[in-house]
This record gives sequence, structure tokens and C-alpha cells, in this order.
Amino acid sequence: MPQSIQQQQDRVAQRRLAILRHAEEITSNVSQTCRYYRISRPRFYIWLRRYQDEGIAGLRDRSSRPHHSPNATHADVVAKIVYLRRRYHFGPLKIEM
Repeated sequence: MPQSIQQQQDRVAQRRLAILRHAEEITSNVSQTCRYYRISRPRFYIWLRRYQDEGIAGLRDRSSRPHHSPNATHADVVAKIVYLRRRYHFGPLKIEM
């Protein structure tokens, strides 16, 4: 039975919280903890900062999709290209002209 995305996110967050707690309570050494769990120190500190700022919700996976894409083709140009492809079956060279 497949798990829901929410349950998977909760498991990921709980594992990351366990890693943060391991560093704090057991080893008191970030480098040792990172070697043990095979994660990078910068990644550890990203999780720690997010946990301090947002709590357990900050430890969930996030999209790596950019918030803004300044070089993206404008929607009106895309619509014109799609129109020419569907209506007249033009190829890329003819559309470029």
C-alpha cells in the first residue's frame, strides 16, 4: 500500500530531526554526526537553520524549482508558436522567420 506524500514528507522531516538531535545530544560533534549519517556539513547547517526558523515544517523536502525565471519565453509568444504549429504545421525554421 503506497504511502501518501504527506506521510513521506513527515518521515523525511523526522529523520532529519533525529540527525540534528544526534549531533546535539549524543556526539556534541557536528563533523562526527555528518560522517556517521553520510551528509555534508553545509547540508546539516541548512537543516539546522530551517529547523530554528520554521520548526519541524522546515525540515520537509522543498522544490528546487526556481521562484522566478527571467529568461523564460513570454506566454504570448508561446501561444503564437503553438498556434502556428497546430494551425499551419510550421516547423521551427519557418516560425523563426
